[in-house]
Amino acid sequence: MTIHKEGYATLTITILALAALHIISDQFLSGYPVIRAIILAVSILLFLIVLQFFRHPKRHTVMNDTMMIAPADGKVVVIEETDEPEFLKDKRIQVSIFMSPLNVHVNRYPVSGKVIFSKYHPGLYLVAWHPKSSTENERTTVVIETKNKIPVLMRQIAGALARRIVCYSKEGDVATQGGEMGFIKFGSRVDIFLPLNAQIKVQLNQKVTGGETVIAEVG
Repeated sequence: MTIHKEGYATLTITILALAALHIISDQFLSGYPVIRAIILAVSILLFLIVLQFFRHPKRHTVMNDTMMIAPADGKVVVIEETDEPEFLKDKRIQVSIFMSPLNVHVNRYPVSGKVIFSKYHPGLYLVAWHPKSSTENERTTVVIETKNKIPVLMRQIAGALARRIVCYSKEGDVATQGGEMGFIKFGSRVDIFLPLNAQIKVQLNQKVTGGETVIAEVG
């Protein structure tokens, strides 16, 4: 288990803030050992919460050109046929994965191919399961074209707590199935838009593992 690079700055700030808190408590609460003990316990708990959020476990992706792999850890909250108006401009099967603050928040490519579209959209911070979060929240849209010329759209969506989306994808990049494409901090959602002939392999409320769980099969 390692710590993701996106957590370095946050963890440094957390450590400095907690160290300052303990210096202050030593100076002003020296006669209150119980209060100091409570502060220490809460500080350790807060640090562990932040630390676990940025964990970066290794994942073992079984590469397969006909399989769509989960782009994130979390729970499947949407499986439905819908219109995708931004890039594909046709009907697709949308599969959405909600990531709680306790999930690993690394986002991964569901397929291998070439990145043909990447765009960031500023927006609101509605709760991630809100129906309008896909179109009104802060988000980043990435489209990967597989070697079989199938475009797969993936969208990172900020939630009520997530205030920073990190996307590494740029147009022209080579995407590797299971490889990192971004990170979202503190709770969020990822949508993936698949062809209508895709055979969905997951169910609503199913927990999935990014880079490993097969979401769908095409071909």
